[in-house]
Amino acid sequence: MTEKLAQTQYPVHDFIRSRWSPRAFADRPVEQDKLLSLLEAARWAPSSYNYQPWSFIVATKDEPTEYNRLLSTLVEFNQGWAKNAPILILAVAKVRSDDGKANRHAFHDVGLALENLILQATSFGLFALEPHTTRSGVIPASTI
Repeated sequence: MTEKLAQTQYPVHDFIRSRWSPRAFADRPVEQDKLLSLLEAARWAPSSYNYQPWSFIVATKDEPTEYNRLLSTLVEFNQGWAKNAPILILAVAKVRSDDGKANRHAFHDVGLALENLILQATSFGLFALEPHTTRSGVIPASTI
């Protein structure tokens, strides 16, 4: 792996300097234990009131039907490069609490969980790209 470090104006951790968003991915699977570690890192993200309003939909090339179903939710441009990624992970925000109140912090909290996931991926020498993915911002229930 070629190390590509960002040229920062002030010192930051090397995990942050080495994180970047490629649009080309190697055609090699990611080990199950690494995938589970990514999700575990996301689970430990801080959230407002410890509500943890995130869920993740995961599809790997080992399950082509599920992979293609998740791939189909992306805008066409993102499908063009994402189809080569060994794993697709879609983050879902729960924008209402259990009592029906709006959770104004849900998207912020999901962003923190994604950053944990991405930094964990970086620690493994993996790369992740977080595009704004869906055609409408909403995944139809029939797709999931």
